[in-house]
Amino acid sequence: MLADRAADRRWLLDGDGVRRALPVGRWHGDAEPAVAALVSRCAGPTLDLGCGPGRLTVALTRAGLTAVGVDVSATAVRLTRARGAVALRRDLFGPLPGEGRWAHTVLIDGNIGIGGDPVALLRRCRDLLVPGGTVLVELEPPGAGLWQGQARVATAHGTGRLVLGPAFRWARLDVRAVHPVAGAAGFVVRHLSRWGRRWFGELTPHR
Repeated sequence: MLADRAADRRWLLDGDGVRRALPVGRWHGDAEPAVAALVSRCAGPTLDLGCGPGRLTVALTRAGLTAVGVDVSATAVRLTRARGAVALRRDLFGPLPGEGRWAHTVLIDGNIGIGGDPVALLRRCRDLLVPGGTVLVELEPPGAGLWQGQARVATAHGTGRLVLGPAFRWARLDVRAVHPVAGAAGFVVRHLSRWGRRWFGELTPHR
């Protein structure tokens, strides 16, 4: 969901008809206060899953943490590296370095939707973490519940022409539905917070 030109307008079109503007400009900017708050909850090596152009990976690195961004997009990885952070072009469900040795994994900007199955995604995060490690995740506001289906990215280029990308599996998860989903993946919700209209959760494995 990334391109070189932050000025291009993009939307995420879900299969249930919901259309959401994608904050591409924010992704290409510096870490906003909500992201800075997430960084403050990290105290060890951290994987930024679905890192995009790397604003979180950069913020983690500047905070003195070992941080690696992971994204399937070559453009995302190139942009993250250009900002001075470490990034790998990988499928997060495939082999990753240091599995079982990361203190935190982070899924922001809707990345809990990656793969269309939040339970499977959180179980994958658990494989990556040290015992007692945490997942920091951005969630939907109350009311969205859990939605799973197909989505597309629509891009309006400078000419005004709207281009639809290929369909992919996606999901949405809100602050209420996260509890049963986390439980099914072997986690408990330790903390929920709100920054303006945005919600975040901190998940820790069951003991």
